[in-house]
Amino acid sequence: MDSRTLPVPDGLDGVRVDAALAKMLGFSRTFAAEVADAGGVRMDGRALGKSDRLRAGGWLDVEWQERREAEIVPIAVPDLGIVYDDDDLVVVDKPFGVAAHPSVGWEGPTVLGALVAAGFRVATSGAAERQGIVHRLDVGTSGLMVVAKSERAYTALKRAFKEREVDKVYHAVVQGHPDPLAGTIDAPIGRHPSHSWKFAVTPDGKNSVTHYETLEAFRGASLLEIHLETGRTHQIRVHMAAHRHPCVGDPLYGGDPTVAARLGLSRQWLHAHRLSFDHPVTGERLTTTSPYPADLAHALDVLRGD
Repeated sequence: MDSRTLPVPDGLDGVRVDAALAKMLGFSRTFAAEVADAGGVRMDGRALGKSDRLRAGGWLDVEWQERREAEIVPIAVPDLGIVYDDDDLVVVDKPFGVAAHPSVGWEGPTVLGALVAAGFRVATSGAAERQGIVHRLDVGTSGLMVVAKSERAYTALKRAFKEREVDKVYHAVVQGHPDPLAGTIDAPIGRHPSHSWKFAVTPDGKNSVTHYETLEAFRGASLLEIHLETGRTHQIRVHMAAHRHPCVGDPLYGGDPTVAARLGLSRQWLHAHRLSFDHPVTGERLTTTSPYPADLAHALDVLRGD
């Protein structure tokens, strides 16, 4: 068990506990919330929750149990598609149910573990459990991911994603019919105020921009093409839910479970359909596409038959 006792600086007066611990102790926001939820944060002897606000000059007592680092475990994923591969990078078609990289608490397959199991070499840049990872997809989202194999590719791709030079196109089926049929959702996204594992549109969130266009309308649902200008965690799911059109099959963000059951879905209808970027070494534009997997294609067939 580790512990620290320290004063609250003036600059953190009124700041949430989880955000403040992240700044003061270098914790991730998620881990800071876990420490607070476990009763590990006290100010002037009073226990604080993750969403409580700090007071400048107060004395914090923080106690926590170090978590073991996640490790890359080679686990074969037969359905992981290799869309493009060269000495510098590999573009994979990630199935539903596979995480991008290991994390504490996740014991299932990962893209990195699958690549290692298949004999691929990945870049050593990045945190040990995220080597070569330059962007991520949710476990429940299928489709295209690029992983760096060389250090020069890792550096160039990280910069390209940061500078918004990568064209990321998703297809999603959402409940209802967006009005207008095409548009832009520009709303900041941050941690949900009452659920540490969720995100939400919040006034103090990070700038987040989503462009969408309706491709096909069904009875009670729509197929959208979505271009991400930014890349926040759960961005499409949060923005569409805030627009009152949650992704079909996404109960975490308001999807109707009866609709998902009727369509045979066990996850959100969200697919990374196209990925386009300048090759980090040759400079040539590389565009890859991924067809819909069987569960999403089946759901579309049901909708078209209604």
